Amino acid sequence: ISRCHIIIIIFFFCRTIAAEVRKQVTRDYGSPQLSKKRGGLPLTEVVEPVDFEEYVSSHAPGVEAGPLRQLMEFPQDDLELLPLDKECTTLEPPLPEEEEDKCQFHRLASRARYHHFNVLIFSSRFQHYSTTYTPQNSERQRERQRGLVKQTFELDEAAVHDRQDDQDDSKRRSVSLDETPRGSWASSIFDLKNSSPDALLPSVLERTAAEDMDRNNTEARSQERHSDLLGLYPPPDEDEAVERCPLPEVPKEHCGQRIMVKCLSLKFEIEIEPIFGSLALYDVKEKKKISENFYFDLNSDQMKGLLKPHTPHIVISTLARSAIFSITYPSPDIFLVIKLEKVLQQGDIGECCEPYMVMKESDSSKHKEKLEKLRLQAEQACSRLGRFRMPFAWTAIHLLNIVSKRKSHGTWNERKKKGFERMSVGEEMCNFATFRPATLTVTNFFKQEGDRLSDEDLYKFLADMRRPSSVLRRLRPVTAQLKIDISPAPDSPHYCLSPELLHVIPYPDLRVRPTKEVLEFPARNVYTPHTTYRNLLYVYPQSLNFSSRQGSVRNIAVKVQFMAGEDPSQALPVIFGKSSCAEFMKEAYTPIIYHNKSPEFYEETKMKIPANLTDNHHLLFTFYHISCQPKQNTPLETPVGYTWIPLMQHGRLRTGSFSLPVSVEKPPPSYSVLTPDVQLPGMKWVDNHKGVFNVEVTATSSVHTQDAHLDKFFTLVYVLEEYSFPFRLKDVIITEANMEGELKASISALRGSQLDTCVRFLHQLFNKLIQLIVYPPVIAGQIVNLGRAAFEAMALLVNQIHKNLEGNQDQHGRNNLLASYVHYVFRLPTAEPIMPPAGERPMPVQYATLSRATGRPSSLHLSRSKSISNSNPDLATTPISPDEEVQRIIGSKGIDRSHSWVNSAYAPGGSRSVLRRNPNSSCELKQLLHEELALQWVVSTSAVREATLQQAWFFFQLMTKSMAHHLFLTSKLDSPRRQRYPDRFVDDIAALVCAISADIASRHHKDVEVVERLNNSLAFFLNDLLSLVDRGFVFNLIRSYYKQIANKLHTTQNPSSLNALRMDFMRIVCSHEHYVILNLPCSTLSPPASPSPSTSSTTSQSSAFSSMVQDQGVATMFELSVPFRQQHFLSGLLLTELALILDPDGEGVFFLHKKAISAVHSLLCSHDADPRYQDPQVRAHVAQLYLPLLPIVMESLHQLHDFCGQWNVLYTDPDSGNIISQSVAMAIAGSPLPHAKANPFAGRQSSSLSAECSRTLLVCFLWVLKNADASLLERWVSDLSVLQINRLLDLLHLCVSCFEYKGRKTLERINSLTFKKSQDMKARLEEAILGTIGARQEMVRRCRERSPYGSQENVRWKKNVTHWRQNTDRVDKSKAEMEQESVVDGNLATEVSLIVLDTLEIIVKTVVASELKESVLGGVLRVILHSMAGNQSALFLQHCFTTQRALVFKFPEMLFEEDTELCADLCLRLLRHCSSSVGSVRSQASASLYLLMRQNFEIGNNFARVKMQVTMSLSSLVGTSQNFNEEHLRRSLKTILTYAEEDLELRETPFPEQVQDLVFNLHMILTDTVKMKEHQEDPEMLIDLMYRIAKGYQNSPDLRLTWLQNMAGKHSERGNHAEAAHCLVHSAALVAEYLNMLEDCRYLPIGCVTFQNISSNVLEESAVSDDVLSPEEEGICAGKYFSEVGLVGLLEQAAASFNMAAMYEAINEVYKILLPIHEANRDFKKLATVHGKLQEAFNKVYNQRMFGTYFRVGFYGCHFGDLDEQEFVYKEPSITKLAEISHRLEEFYSERFEDDVVEIIKDSSPVDKSKLDPNKAYLQITYVEPYFDTYELKERITYFDKNYNLRTFMYCTPFTLDGRAHGDLHEQYKRKTILTTSHAFPYIKTRVNVIHKEEIILVPMEVAIEDMQKKTQELAFATNQDPADPKMLQMVLQGCVGTTVNQGPLEVAQVFLSDIPEDPKLFRHHNKLRLCFKDFTKRCEDALRKNKSLIGPDQREYHRELERNYHKLKEALGPLITRKIPQLYRPLNSYGRSSFRKIEA
Repeated sequence: ISRCHIIIIIFFFCRTIAAEVRKQVTRDYGSPQLSKKRGGLPLTEVVEPVDFEEYVSSHAPGVEAGPLRQLMEFPQDDLELLPLDKECTTLEPPLPEEEEDKCQFHRLASRARYHHFNVLIFSSRFQHYSTTYTPQNSERQRERQRGLVKQTFELDEAAVHDRQDDQDDSKRRSVSLDETPRGSWASSIFDLKNSSPDALLPSVLERTAAEDMDRNNTEARSQERHSDLLGLYPPPDEDEAVERCPLPEVPKEHCGQRIMVKCLSLKFEIEIEPIFGSLALYDVKEKKKISENFYFDLNSDQMKGLLKPHTPHIVISTLARSAIFSITYPSPDIFLVIKLEKVLQQGDIGECCEPYMVMKESDSSKHKEKLEKLRLQAEQACSRLGRFRMPFAWTAIHLLNIVSKRKSHGTWNERKKKGFERMSVGEEMCNFATFRPATLTVTNFFKQEGDRLSDEDLYKFLADMRRPSSVLRRLRPVTAQLKIDISPAPDSPHYCLSPELLHVIPYPDLRVRPTKEVLEFPARNVYTPHTTYRNLLYVYPQSLNFSSRQGSVRNIAVKVQFMAGEDPSQALPVIFGKSSCAEFMKEAYTPIIYHNKSPEFYEETKMKIPANLTDNHHLLFTFYHISCQPKQNTPLETPVGYTWIPLMQHGRLRTGSFSLPVSVEKPPPSYSVLTPDVQLPGMKWVDNHKGVFNVEVTATSSVHTQDAHLDKFFTLVYVLEEYSFPFRLKDVIITEANMEGELKASISALRGSQLDTCVRFLHQLFNKLIQLIVYPPVIAGQIVNLGRAAFEAMALLVNQIHKNLEGNQDQHGRNNLLASYVHYVFRLPTAEPIMPPAGERPMPVQYATLSRATGRPSSLHLSRSKSISNSNPDLATTPISPDEEVQRIIGSKGIDRSHSWVNSAYAPGGSRSVLRRNPNSSCELKQLLHEELALQWVVSTSAVREATLQQAWFFFQLMTKSMAHHLFLTSKLDSPRRQRYPDRFVDDIAALVCAISADIASRHHKDVEVVERLNNSLAFFLNDLLSLVDRGFVFNLIRSYYKQIANKLHTTQNPSSLNALRMDFMRIVCSHEHYVILNLPCSTLSPPASPSPSTSSTTSQSSAFSSMVQDQGVATMFELSVPFRQQHFLSGLLLTELALILDPDGEGVFFLHKKAISAVHSLLCSHDADPRYQDPQVRAHVAQLYLPLLPIVMESLHQLHDFCGQWNVLYTDPDSGNIISQSVAMAIAGSPLPHAKANPFAGRQSSSLSAECSRTLLVCFLWVLKNADASLLERWVSDLSVLQINRLLDLLHLCVSCFEYKGRKTLERINSLTFKKSQDMKARLEEAILGTIGARQEMVRRCRERSPYGSQENVRWKKNVTHWRQNTDRVDKSKAEMEQESVVDGNLATEVSLIVLDTLEIIVKTVVASELKESVLGGVLRVILHSMAGNQSALFLQHCFTTQRALVFKFPEMLFEEDTELCADLCLRLLRHCSSSVGSVRSQASASLYLLMRQNFEIGNNFARVKMQVTMSLSSLVGTSQNFNEEHLRRSLKTILTYAEEDLELRETPFPEQVQDLVFNLHMILTDTVKMKEHQEDPEMLIDLMYRIAKGYQNSPDLRLTWLQNMAGKHSERGNHAEAAHCLVHSAALVAEYLNMLEDCRYLPIGCVTFQNISSNVLEESAVSDDVLSPEEEGICAGKYFSEVGLVGLLEQAAASFNMAAMYEAINEVYKILLPIHEANRDFKKLATVHGKLQEAFNKVYNQRMFGTYFRVGFYGCHFGDLDEQEFVYKEPSITKLAEISHRLEEFYSERFEDDVVEIIKDSSPVDKSKLDPNKAYLQITYVEPYFDTYELKERITYFDKNYNLRTFMYCTPFTLDGRAHGDLHEQYKRKTILTTSHAFPYIKTRVNVIHKEEIILVPMEVAIEDMQKKTQELAFATNQDPADPKMLQMVLQGCVGTTVNQGPLEVAQVFLSDIPEDPKLFRHHNKLRLCFKDFTKRCEDALRKNKSLIGPDQREYHRELERNYHKLKEALGPLITRKIPQLYRPLNSYGRSSFRKIEA
């Protein structure tokens, strides 16, 4: 009792909680950091939702059925109940045949409805619009993308054009680089005048009012737009689609992989008798026969004729020659075993096989007589013994060989790939579903051994067969030819018979020979419920031991019969015939083994047993001795024993292995109810009543469970239904008294039953348990409430199935078997009244589950008793009568009478009609399943509660289906939702949800996987409830869930996991098919606190639709205000989640970002794809639900990924490699200019959102902008501050970059997987690390591949497997797919840009009137310019240019009075598009450029600013753009000229002439470009040309600066960082010059002079004198760099380039100029940075560095044009070998000219031009070294000094006077050539002209001096090296003192020192050489001493050898080096040393 009280208290406690939920007590749960108040309530707190039902009923839609009407309420016909008859697969229904059988069958099992059950599906008519059932996947997306128009992009056009260019590219000649002034190209203006213009735009020159212009533009933009933006975007990530819940599979009979075996022919060498075959599959590893036998007969008609007397009637079903085998568990151990039998004849098997092994048909003449004799014998045997068979031969086919060898398709790699999807390669090898069909000819059979026939022996043989040295192979075979065909079975083969011989559909003609389906006996358990009637019995006689039996018992046959009674006539024809016989037989005989008293058998007897088995049904075995020889008075068969098996015992079928005693005599009467084990009096038994006959009986039955626990339960339920007390069950007599206890015990014992059996009878089991809950039985006049027991049993059973069958689950952990039961099979038990037996008074009607009616005895009264339900706490006292009891229950529940048990009896007939109650019945007891489930769940405890939580989904689904079915049965679908269910039930639901929410909150960190499943189940349940109950109530349940989670969020260690759960929950709830309606999209929000002007109605609908924003502030609609969150409850929650997770102060983790964004994206996708929301007006209302997304995304702007840097640098041409983009330079300068709002993201350290998340969030943002009502957006923008509008502009700017079209080529390059998957893996990793989403679950998901069903059917549940597979397939896309992808990408980019344009127009329209105009319009134009800069489609550009023209027309002052920057950028963009390859784009750009000039002119009578900017832009474009096309630009220039000529208004002004001047000037620049194009591949020539163009702009500083920057860009591209740095230094010097002219500022550099220390070359930037140019002039020095900030930016950039070039010393010089500027500005932050960089640079000075290598290159030959006879010094990267530069230049010029034209001059001697071939081009390339005078070397100390500011270089050429390069020592001269270049290296180019050349010739003695000095230096270096290097030292020593050295020191001394020279001029050299030798010998001695100290013992001998050599050398040199020249030592030496020089001079 106390326990009962506790349960009641818990129950009422939960009820109280639920009531609290319903009262909606609110508390503040906001966490401090996340409680952003929106309209007064923190976002962390859930608002109270609007009362949905109240709202809907009070806002009834108007009469008009407009498109908006569907947004008001769920459709009337929303829910539907679909009763579907289960498809019958056979022509005849699979039911018991006899009428009484059927009746008895129903009575026995109560399962008839199930065996041909009708499917009952409850669904929403619109559920396919929900993402739960219809995912937004790639296939659907592709479907929606069909028929897209291909957008034209210049990028793609250019790519095609380039390819053609490459093909047509002819060899071009190098053009001369003359120094002519640029004006000389003026002649080419003639070409310009003669070229043709593009088409003129019709209305460009007309003046239109601004309003008309805007209106026309808006109309044009709205034409031909793509309606669903998200249809162009990749579909949402399937991994995030937690709401995906595919429909379970319809229950069907299990079927493995199927193979078809066709027996084609069987031929022996001799044909003398009929042979019969059988096939079966065996699994050697499992030692199990895995199929029944298939019998075939391939005998000729002649042979069959021999047996005619024994088989008078042959049925076609026994003539089958092909069979379909099913294999559930494919394995490499499966064999197809073929056994052959023949008609019994005299002799053992060996004798009978002999003829087949010896004789051949070809030898028939030899054995003619013998054959005849054999035929005669066979004929006699057939006529006499035709009924009996004997074993003959057998063979086996290893199926793995068929599958793997023949599997020709699929490479090993493919198989390996598939191997990952299945369990192992072994299994993949034996996949029987996809192998290549094979026809086999089996030639060898093994004769059967009479004593080795058992299955055990067979397994040994089969195992042996697999071995290479098989014993079987050594035996003599029976030769025959059996041809069989093995192939995968077709899906629905024709002419097929089921194992019960029913005709399987399709069966077009009953006369055709059939194929048989062979029943499988799976190797391991298979878990599939029965869905059809099957009742088969298999009998396997195994062995018999008659050795002790007296008499003649040798040829033993066993006759098997199925008896219905004991009379012989009661043998039933239920035994299946084999081949060529009747379909069913009454008896079957086993094959006979000749003269064997203890035979073994392999026979299988298959029976179709009746459903109504009684105690009299039994199997009878009769044993016969067969007389093989005809003898007189000897009968053919003599019975020699009998035994039997009674089939039913205590209501259970007896199966298993039996060892039976055999009776010698016939059994006595009434034997069948006893077993043979019973000693019957007076009976004689073989071998003293021992078990001598072994037999196995198995059943495959959907009637008999063959499980004790299940049998007992079903039997008790049956007894209860039949009310057949008393009933004997084994040893227990069931009476009314013990019935309840027994039933409860049996329910409780169900958990002990075998799992596979439980699953096979799952549907019946659940149906019975549900029946016991719904109809509590009345026993002995008392209601027995079994609700609790049944609920517990179900909970434990469901949990057991889940745990044991993990492989058969979907992503939510739902077991497919259970899911399909609920979805298809479950239905509420409906009442079918039956009449009580005649003569008894009418009784209360009670109903059973499955078409079973129940009657109760007439004496039944519900008398007082103690055993009232102990599971229903409400049944507290004892009732007096049924009526009273019911009334009391109703009273205590306090529920609405219309929902009580009494009135909810269900209809027997139609689905809606309510049963009319029998007026005589006292009451009907019926409980509603959903109410009982909710009640039991709420009060459940401990293990049961845990089990229900584990499998909550099952009970939730059961409840919802029950609730729905109840509505249909009671016709309550049309009643108001609040009246559909009683309050008590509603309270229970609330209590349940409350308790489960608390569980989720408290256990989320402990049982991650369970909680995840529970959370999802709860969400799906609430989603379902939204279709059934009061929706306001469900909203409050959601709110209560949120509160429980919020309470826990503050205290938990890991809030992100709770957040993830809440988000999944929300996503599932929001996946409802009527999500939009649930959010009341047409509701008018309650008025805000502050008054705001109302707007007029935007639609013509009635009150409910009157206006989107009537009398209320727009702001409330655009933020997550309380009214918004109340009215749009679900959408409010979803966006609140997003806002909280994106909150930069919040705890948003990467995977949470992804989850939240993906949830919104998925919903918007489903709206886009939903045909209900296609109308723009409806779409606008839907978009209204997402308006707060706009401010949310704006607030998270700085967390978004920066796409601006990804594809192009802002404000430079996307094709350029220009390193000084404005954004970079300004960022480096550190203080961006007010107008330099280039990249709103530049200042950010790093974004917190991944690229993928950012992109998805932006596309959602754009979706809202596209679909929201424009007037609403206008009013919203008008309320924004300047800061917010600028932020919105930044976002639009980012959108353009993010979705920019990448081009077809890029798409082909990008591997579609890498980007997405790396992000995906990051999320996965984070999930695992943070422990948020169960790592175990991830593992479980991966492991789900291992299914108990093999691998053929479970792919559908393996979401992740299919997902990965689908992605890997996507890597290699076909060309068509790539093409389609680029079409989609192009359309997406175009649509995004147009949405941005629409929004910009709205912003412009809104701010025109306000004072914000100035601060916003520049930003708008920047976004437009940015969009022009990217790769845009022609369609978008057309609209973009019209918008730009309108903007400039309306606000000219913005460009021409304020910001130079904008004007410059606009000119650059327009010019770029003027050179477009797309004609329509050129037309638009030319028109825009012309109007820009015209407007500039109209403002100030000249257009100097535009003129200057256009010229600079063209220079910039020409210098940097790779694919710039001058031909296209020439056409645009002509178009502009044409406009000027046709502009009548300005014809009389100077304007047309000015335009002409400008155009001609531009044309000149273009002509330069042509030259540059030609040298595109020649880097030196290209830079020279750019250098010359820059020089040509000496008078135009802006343009010179532009070209210097172009050069810097080119150098950077090629990695020439030193040259790039110098270009920047020159630029800075140029800027410094003009700043100095403008103002004298002490801290700024004084022009170029200040830069001298960096490079002497800089002085060439000195300013042109003032009279030529004045910086005050309009348009001069107007660029952004001509300012202090610009100067700083350039210097910073120069320092960065020096750093990359490792020229750290130069950085110091740059910063010397910068530091005073920062000091003057007191910019200490910058100073700190600078000093930090200096420290870094100085530290790196000591690193190993290598600077350039220098070569002299001379050009000879007229092919080189102006380069002929020119010499340059080339600077190449460090360690460039001579061969490398030679190869490069030779290859380059060979391509330029022809292969055999270019020749390299190998030596460096002076070139004699007259000796060269005039038709060739010669290159002379020599390595040169920097050369310094002695005085210079004092200054140039460090490695850097010796490699910087280099102007002189030297190379040496050896020669002899007779013209050879090398000669003997005395004739070897050397020429030193010293070159001086025009500029010092490094310079702004990598090759510099040689301007001076000087030669010094050394005489042989001087050459010798140099050589000796070099040797001495080497020795000194090797000796003093630290650490010492012995090898190096020995090598140098060997070279100096070795005797064998040719032209070594000794030889030099002997040649030059043996005689005093005759020429006095050489005296000095002689002396110098002598002193060199002195020094040399000293150094040798030092080296030897050093070597001695370094060597080990092993080298002593070597050292001694060196010493000996040294001494020899010293001796030889002695006299030579002591000899002095007397003339040199005259008194002259008193003059001092200086006089020597004179002599030398």
